[in-house]
Amino acid sequence: MRKYTLALVVVIISSVALNAQDFGTFNGGFESNAQWLQDDKDLGFYAPDDQFRANNYFFLNYNVGKFTAGIQYEAYLPTPLLGYDPTLEGNGIANYFVNYKHENLDITAGYFYEQFGSGLILRSWEDRQLGINTALRGVKVKFDPTDYLNLTGVYGQQRVGFELSEGTVQGLDVNLNVGELLGVEKLFVEVGGSYVGRYQENDGNTKVPTTLNAYAGRVDFIYENFFANFEAVHKDPDVLVNDNTITNKAHTYKGSAMLLNLGYAKSGLGVNASFRRLENFSFYSDRYAEGNEYNQQRINYVPALTKQHDYLLSNIYVYNPQSRLIILDFQQQAGEMGSQVDFYYTFPRGKFLGGKYGTKLSANFSYWGGLDATFEPSTDSYSSEFLGAGNRYFRELTVEVKKKWTKNFSGIYYYTNTIIDKGIVDASLLGEKDIKANIGVVEHTLKLGGGKSVRLELQHLWTKQDKENWAGTLLEYNFSPRFGVYVNDAWNYGGEETHYYNVGGSYTKGRSRLAVNYGRQRGGLICVGGVCRYVPENTGFTINFSTSF
Repeated sequence: MRKYTLALVVVIISSVALNAQDFGTFNGGFESNAQWLQDDKDLGFYAPDDQFRANNYFFLNYNVGKFTAGIQYEAYLPTPLLGYDPTLEGNGIANYFVNYKHENLDITAGYFYEQFGSGLILRSWEDRQLGINTALRGVKVKFDPTDYLNLTGVYGQQRVGFELSEGTVQGLDVNLNVGELLGVEKLFVEVGGSYVGRYQENDGNTKVPTTLNAYAGRVDFIYENFFANFEAVHKDPDVLVNDNTITNKAHTYKGSAMLLNLGYAKSGLGVNASFRRLENFSFYSDRYAEGNEYNQQRINYVPALTKQHDYLLSNIYVYNPQSRLIILDFQQQAGEMGSQVDFYYTFPRGKFLGGKYGTKLSANFSYWGGLDATFEPSTDSYSSEFLGAGNRYFRELTVEVKKKWTKNFSGIYYYTNTIIDKGIVDASLLGEKDIKANIGVVEHTLKLGGGKSVRLELQHLWTKQDKENWAGTLLEYNFSPRFGVYVNDAWNYGGEETHYYNVGGSYTKGRSRLAVNYGRQRGGLICVGGVCRYVPENTGFTINFSTSF
C-alpha cells in the first residue's frame, strides 16, 4: 500500500511541475540517530541481539506556485532505539501531503499537523527525541474570510507507527479577533471555540459510545503590560480502559479541563502564573490506547507545567502529568490540579547587585496534586470536589541567578528543592512514599577568544530516599563555534555507587551537524517540553547526524 502511495505523490508532484511556468523549488533534510549498545556488567545491562539500532528520517518538499507537496521516509533498522514504541519497527513512507494555498484559503490532503488553542483539545505534532508523531491523515481546510475571523476544519485518522488508528478524528476551530473587529487600539481580545470528535466502532457493545465529542471555549486578552488567557474543555462520557481492557461495568464518565494563564511584563520584570485542573481527561484516537507508555494516539496535548530543567541531576525527579481517571481496587485517582508561578527580574547595571554587566534572577514554584475525590470501586463510582486538597504528587521551588562577572567570564547559580511522589518516578502506585531532594548547580563559562570557550558544571543532589545522594560534573571545551567536546558524570555515590559517565563531541558545518557520544544512560523519565518517555538503563555509542538543504 505504501508503494502505491509513494507513486501517487510522485505523479502529483510531477504533474504540477510540468504544468507550471517554472519548475519550483525543492527543500528537505535527513536525520539519523543511531545506537551501538554494549554489555555493561557493572550496570547490569546486556546488549540485545540487535545491538545496533538507528532511527532515520528523510523528508523532501516541493513547492511550485500555490502548491506544495512532500513526503517523509522513515527507517527504524533493525528495530527502534531503546525506549521507543516497538510498532515503529521497519521502514517506509510515513508521511505525505499535498497543500494548496491561495489568499485566504489553505487546503492540505494527506498527513498534517494542527493545534486548536493551547492544545488541550487537539494537537497533532512530531517530536523525534520523544518518538512522538501524531499526524492526522485526511483533509485539513483553513479559511480566513476576514482579517478578524479564521476557521479550521480537520478530518482523518491518526498515525500509529506506519499504520493508522482505529478511530477517526474530526474537528472544527473558530477564532474571532474582537479587538480587530471593533477597531480598538492597544487592546487585543480574541475569543475561540473548538469541537473535536472521535468515531470508533464499539463491536456491538451498546454501553460503549461510538462517538466521543469534546468542546472547548477560550479567550485571550492583552492590554499594555498585562496578558491573560482562559480555556475550558468538556468531554462527553466515555468508558474507562486499563491495560487494553474496559474496566468499568456499567458507568461512563465525562471529562473536563480548565487552564488559566496570567502575566505581567515590563523592562527588567516579568511574572507569569498558570493554573490547570484536569479530571478524567485522557483523549485518544483509539479508546484502547489509554495509558500507553509511548504517548501514542493522543489527540490532545497535556504537558507538565513545571520548570524545564537543563542539568543532569535536576532532571532526575521530573513530573509527569496525571490526567487519568482510574477506579480499581488497588488504585484510584481522578485527575490532577495545580499551578506554577514564574518570576523574572534583572538588576540594573551599575547598581550594587547589578554590577557592571547586570544580574538576572528567576524563580519558579510549582505544585501539583490529585483531585479531592472519593471512590467506590465495588460500584465503579466516584465523586470529586471542584477545589480541594487531594494527595500531593509534586512540589518544587527553583531559584536561578545568572551573573556576568567580566566581559568573558559568566556564571549560573541554581538551586532546586523538590518533593515528588515515588509513583511518578518509577510508574508504581501513587501515594506510596515521597522523595525529598535538594539540588545545587554551579556553572561557569570562560570565553577564550576566537570562538574558543570552556564551561564547567558542578552539581549535587541530596536526598535520604530513593537512591540517596548524587554528585555530577560536566566539562565542555569549544575549539570554535562549530566544534566542541565534553565529558560528564553523574555519580550515585549515596546509593548504588554507580557512575553514569559520557564523553562526546559535535561538529557543525553549514546546515549539517554530527554528534558522537559514548557512555551510560541513566534509566528513568526523559522529558522534552513537559512530555516524557521512559528510557531503560543502557551503555553504548550514539551517533546523531542531521542536515538540511
